[in-house]
Amino acid sequence: MKLYKHIKGILIELQQKFYIIEGEQWDLFINRDNLFDLVSEFLKTRLPIENPEVYLKEGLLAPIGENQEIWASGVTYFNSKLGREEESKKAGGSDFYARVYDAERPELFFKAMGFRAIGPGGKVRIRKDSSWDVPEPELTLVITSSGKIIGYTIGNDMSSRSIEGENPLYLPQAKCYDGSTAIGPCVLVLKNSLPLSTTISLTITRASSKAFYGEITIDQIKRKFEDLVSFLYTECSFPNGSYLMTGTGVVPTSEFTLKADDEIKITIAGIGTLTNTVA
Repeated sequence: MKLYKHIKGILIELQQKFYIIEGEQWDLFINRDNLFDLVSEFLKTRLPIENPEVYLKEGLLAPIGENQEIWASGVTYFNSKLGREEESKKAGGSDFYARVYDAERPELFFKAMGFRAIGPGGKVRIRKDSSWDVPEPELTLVITSSGKIIGYTIGNDMSSRSIEGENPLYLPQAKCYDGSTAIGPCVLVLKNSLPLSTTISLTITRASSKAFYGEITIDQIKRKFEDLVSFLYTECSFPNGSYLMTGTGVVPTSEFTLKADDEIKITIAGIGTLTNTVA
């Protein structure tokens, strides 16, 4: 089951049929521990819409409520550990990331409020005071207020590696700014968990040519999703539910940096493709 946030309501895809539900508040609608069963039962009494491609072509929004929060996990892949160590070596902070990778406590940080999230087709940004910038393709958990994972979406954790590399304490500036977060195109709601063989791929196109490509499977994530959620919810409450990016394992080399008009495509098997351009 896929849920799309549309300007006309909530668009639902189930068994290759599409339904539109109007008048529902997004965060209230998805904040249900038994969402899959409730929506499946509810749609039995509704008729599918015709020409769903019209809805999918335009009018899609970031699948998140304005007051929902997006958080992120760091150094959950070995590739990420290596990348963070490389960028912070000159500042003397590289050892911090090795410790986090092996520690029981994960790195968790606030990324954005829902109203700041960029949706499919929107423009993400690189900071004007940064010289080394990359997208970070991440499987993103959709979590209810009780702490249950009820769905998955695609997240783009835009990052300034030059600022973070100067000093790990600059992490909020490297991660949190206007246009730094994109999610979409939908929320995949499953009866069971997403298979660990699921692939995440990143394609960056520049002037009609492929500038970068990388992929990884989510079984390379060192930590269990439930453990990440447990730490996030230990001393924080989320009355509207939350979203948690689970880290990136696709790390462009130090020679690569984003430029204006680059097209970023992040594909996660089963969810779809999130496409954004750089402003």
